[in-house]
Amino acid sequence: MHLIVEYFLYFIIYSFLGWLMEVTCKLIEKKRFINRGFLVGPICPIYGYGVLLIVLLIGNIKGDILSIFLKSILVCSVIEYLTSFFMEKIFKARWWDYSNKKFNLNGRICLETMIPFGILGCTVVYIIHPIIVNFVARISYNYKIILALVIFLIYVLDNLFTFIILNKLGNCIKFSNKDNTEAIKKSINKWLTVNSIFYRRIINAYPNFVINIKKINEKVKKNQDKWKAQEKKFREKYKIKIKEYKKKK
Repeated sequence: MHLIVEYFLYFIIYSFLGWLMEVTCKLIEKKRFINRGFLVGPICPIYGYGVLLIVLLIGNIKGDILSIFLKSILVCSVIEYLTSFFMEKIFKARWWDYSNKKFNLNGRICLETMIPFGILGCTVVYIIHPIIVNFVARISYNYKIILALVIFLIYVLDNLFTFIILNKLGNCIKFSNKDNTEAIKKSINKWLTVNSIFYRRIINAYPNFVINIKKINEKVKKNQDKWKAQEKKFREKYKIKIKEYKKKK
């Protein structure tokens, strides 16, 4: 139990540090504060999961920095790819797209982000994680339990709220009756803008998110073809029955 509590606190700390890094980078780039991430709270869970996997899978091999660098790239790239893939499947939108960058894989990951992943992994293993472990170890066990329970409750509620919001966004995209990509993008952006502050925050956090119009149109066409085939089959069956009825008469 003690170990689970500690690793959950590591996860929250790294998720917060990831959020802080994202916000700082955007502050330098855009000269303004942008609340990055999907959750309302100041955390980016993808960083928490990534760092925990690095610590658990490769954190004990401190003697070989090249190995840690390459394995960090592999772990973080797999997480980023799968996150992009499943969020697109669930919410019908791609929240980041590297298609315009060199050496990308399906626009989900690219070499430009892989190298920083490796550097970040080495920094975590050699510098940051020992400091975090020492910091968490100084907190008494009872306080750790209370702190973990309170944060976990807030984290669960934050995830539920975010899922409801993003699911509404997915439904908005799904039921849009526009015929072309640009029209749908304008429709979705307008919908996001006129809704609550959380929807507007999504636009600010991910201004270049890509709606997967192609897959939506493919699904619509598939359903239309299916209905046409069923309609044709019904009509043919109906005609045969009419002919048989007339013959009997």
